[in-house]
Amino acid sequence: MSLGKKIKDCRKKAGLSQEQLAEKLCVSRQAVTKWESDRGTPDVENLKSLSKLFGVSIDSLLDNGSEVSSSIIKESIDILQYQRPGKLRSVYDSVVKEKYPDADVIFALIRSKNLSAVEKVIDFIVGSGVLQTADAMGKLAGWYLVEYPNKQLLVKVTNEFIESRELNCHFTEKKRVIGNSIFKKICEI
Repeated sequence: MSLGKKIKDCRKKAGLSQEQLAEKLCVSRQAVTKWESDRGTPDVENLKSLSKLFGVSIDSLLDNGSEVSSSIIKESIDILQYQRPGKLRSVYDSVVKEKYPDADVIFALIRSKNLSAVEKVIDFIVGSGVLQTADAMGKLAGWYLVEYPNKQLLVKVTNEFIESRELNCHFTEKKRVIGNSIFKKICEI
């Protein structure tokens, strides 16, 4: 659930209108509207105030991890011990194939940042794709969707580690937003 939806749910549970919430936080009603529609984000002080007012932690407001489980399995690897055999696209493919040999299907994914409205404007002004490129360069990794009959794993492979998380949502379409990332299936490996 997004931050905006959480704020709206908490506000309604507290029996407050947007105007009443705005008064309590000393902000405009338009600010509350933007927060609830995910077109804006409260600053740190407002997050603290929302947390106190609604009796919830800041972490619970900001946590959008309902898409993936909180348990992460992260293992160190030595990428130099893997080869890129045959039809595989990269050595990262080899790591995933070796780690999950009994998977029903493994899809290679492309990850991009799910830009906020402000970031989209900045990206447009500075030059199309600049923020996406900068984000990708800072997070060089291979991403995969590993499927079993009763679960799906989101797997990240870097030169130093392989990290997997079980998805709480089912990734059935070609594209899926998970947290602040957009994942697209590119091919089966």
